[in-house]
Amino acid sequence: MASARKAAVTAIAEPVAHDPLREPALYLNRELSQLDFNFRVLAQALDEQVPLLERLRFLCISCTNLDEFFEIRAATVRHAQEFGLAPAPDGMSPTAILNAVHDRAAELVDQQYHCWNQILRPALAEAGVAVLGRNSWTARQKRWLRAYFRNEIMPVLSPLGLDPAHPFPKILNKTLNIVVVLEGTDAFGRAGHLAIVRAPRSLPRIIQLPDSLSEAGTQSFVFLSSVLSAFVDELFPGMEVKGAYQFRVTRNSELVVDEEEVENLALALRDELVDRGYRPAVRLEIADDMPKPIVRTLLQNFGLPDNAVYRIAGPVNLSRVVQVYDLVQRPELKYPPFNPRTLRDSDGIFEIAGKGDILLHHPFDAFTAVLDLIRQAAVDPNVLAIKQTLYRTGKDSAIVDALVVAARNGKDVTVVVELRARFDEEANLGLADKLQEAGVQVVYGVVGYKTHAKMLLIVRREGRKLRRYVHLGTGNYHSGTARAYTDLSLITADADIGNDVHLLFQQLSGLAPKMKLKCLLQSPFTLHAGVLARIERETKLAQQGRPGRIIAKMNALNEAQVVRALYQASQAGVQIDLIVRGACTLRPGVPGISDNIRVRSIVGRFLEHSRVYWFGNDGAPELFCASADWLERNLLRRVETCFPILDPDIAARIHREVLQNYLDDNCNAWELHADGIYRKRQPAEGERLHSAQQTLLESL
Repeated sequence: MASARKAAVTAIAEPVAHDPLREPALYLNRELSQLDFNFRVLAQALDEQVPLLERLRFLCISCTNLDEFFEIRAATVRHAQEFGLAPAPDGMSPTAILNAVHDRAAELVDQQYHCWNQILRPALAEAGVAVLGRNSWTARQKRWLRAYFRNEIMPVLSPLGLDPAHPFPKILNKTLNIVVVLEGTDAFGRAGHLAIVRAPRSLPRIIQLPDSLSEAGTQSFVFLSSVLSAFVDELFPGMEVKGAYQFRVTRNSELVVDEEEVENLALALRDELVDRGYRPAVRLEIADDMPKPIVRTLLQNFGLPDNAVYRIAGPVNLSRVVQVYDLVQRPELKYPPFNPRTLRDSDGIFEIAGKGDILLHHPFDAFTAVLDLIRQAAVDPNVLAIKQTLYRTGKDSAIVDALVVAARNGKDVTVVVELRARFDEEANLGLADKLQEAGVQVVYGVVGYKTHAKMLLIVRREGRKLRRYVHLGTGNYHSGTARAYTDLSLITADADIGNDVHLLFQQLSGLAPKMKLKCLLQSPFTLHAGVLARIERETKLAQQGRPGRIIAKMNALNEAQVVRALYQASQAGVQIDLIVRGACTLRPGVPGISDNIRVRSIVGRFLEHSRVYWFGNDGAPELFCASADWLERNLLRRVETCFPILDPDIAARIHREVLQNYLDDNCNAWELHADGIYRKRQPAEGERLHSAQQTLLESL
């Protein structure tokens, strides 16, 4: 591995006849970079400075992230392999990517289970939270679990023997299954061979034992998979169970709807959702002791190659242990709670916003100000219209409830609901129905472009004039994620921004032509070009001997033109700092190419989600917040907004809190090096420790 990286760096330094900035060695692979992010998440689970139950939560996050990676990213690469699509800028073919993904993901899985088996599980037991394996059950515990199996589990199981009349069943995405090896004959004289037992989704994956069966001061838990394996023989009376092996299949979960060919997108998505759980398989997780003949049978059934198999040293549904986090009420084992800032007079939010812009830095500033804005608009007799985009809101959304109230109060309410928000499609279909029933005009966005922008527009009569109030954000209108993600919200009554947002809603809900906006940049029309133009401006400043400076914070970066523009800026002497949470295909620190570019990733208590772009502009800096990452899809194939921060005090606050604060972090920062490896930032001798997120918490 080290020699391969050394060769890649050597290749970078060698001159090439074609455009050197298109050299594949200058581009890291997006899929492998995304996997690397999950190693950084897992590092939080290994950090002894993190509270114990929070470490468990980080382990589970790394597992669920890996599930989603296979459902979306790996599935996309496998699709590219099947259709012979061209390699990405990094030059790797889909086949090479899948092979590399298998090796890297297998390494991640090994580390996840080592973390669980050797570190967290023993530490939890020592702290009085015991997750018991079958070999550690006492006789009393085993009797109780057997009774639980007979009374609570067995009645809902439907084991299926495999024979000519019962071919291999359809296996639902990410469900827990056990393949059972049988010997003997059943009541009909059929010889036993193999059977499949699927755990219904209605069953809890973690079972808590009664306190009377646990040691004093200890809460005890058992995986459902352990109980199924222990008592599976009761499902096959008169037959001998020779072996029982867990497995779980992960399937492609990217919904495919040809929007130009359907008359009703909502109906088409409903049909797709029915079949999502049975789409082509992309990964097979199996018990590490599963015999090879059974593995071959499973691979053949799911149509998977050998490099899609992952042998697991423990429960295949490890992420489900996160239920222990919720079941154990031990504050000393979790992060201490905090009280976010709130607006001093949230009852008069229109009056506050009318006097000047409001910045909210979530979760350090409460999301309730956004909720209050919509709730007050819903009942204010002077409010005439409300327009909003909804991407993710959650099933029980206070915002949706307020919009329903507004419609029933006679407001003109228009909502752009993005039905294709990944994994929230079903929830968004439901909220769209709820809104329409209340009289809200629901729009499903633009064919071929996901509406990812976060916009709210309120039209209010004030005297003889109409005034527009706007909320723009980097996150979602979801109260839950606003407590767990860092995001930025701007509430403003600026007339130019209000008019721009008005034009954008016209474009989304009608058939308006391309429009020129005064303040906002938008995808897919002006944001990509706007970013490139500002990078080029910094490049020209540096070429003229003046200081060029760029600082940008985002979730991911892979758009090839932007990467090349940043390389050109670096070559001109522009100093560039990128704070990229997840995948980054730009390779920093390459002599003569990107030696003026630094890339870091912050992984801490909260998921970093805010997008901020800052350009020095020769002493007259421009600062933008956005819903978009510098990804190809966000800049070219989505509806996104990028909004300027016009108030100099607010811009200075964002620069201080969101940019410089994170550049100063020496506790949770990982720095990307020219060899493509992230290394944890280590404080220099005598350097004061600085955690960006903790600094913001301490400021409350």
